[in-house]
Amino acid sequence: MTAEPSPPAGLEAAFLEHREKLLRFLRARGAGDAAEDLVQEIWLKISTSRRGPVASPLSYLFRTADLLMIDRFRSSRQASARDRDWTQLHAGDPPGVSSEPSAERRLAAAQEAASLLALLDKLGPRASLIFRKHRVEGTPQKAVAAELGISISTVESDLRAAYRALAEWKEKSR
Repeated sequence: MTAEPSPPAGLEAAFLEHREKLLRFLRARGAGDAAEDLVQEIWLKISTSRRGPVASPLSYLFRTADLLMIDRFRSSRQASARDRDWTQLHAGDPPGVSSEPSAERRLAAAQEAASLLALLDKLGPRASLIFRKHRVEGTPQKAVAAELGISISTVESDLRAAYRALAEWKEKSR
């Protein structure tokens, strides 16, 4: 036959009795969502430590809650400062390296853009204009149709032709 566990005594009993007060205390001090975690830390501290009797258990629990909250605040502040310092140290380009593309890359990009514009021009002036207005300038299809005096289905058809031509160009360039 197993013996029944004895009811909590001392700090554990005071904790169980005043758990809600501790939660309210921590929330009032700004713990917010972390209040439950802090209360759990208090429980772990008092349930794993083997201290002698405490003269004022409630005061002891509130002091423990206060110290844990201060520790958490300091830790959070140090982590923020560490993250900020790391970001400032590693922000921007490494010494000797530029984020600007090289002259060769700029020339290659300009040639590629000219090739794409020529491809779009081969589709016809209307399809080229529709693609540029919709995809480059961001004009909605409905507005492009109204501006050019054509139907939305014509706009969609010209866009499909442009997309198909671009997809074929992309496959060839691989």
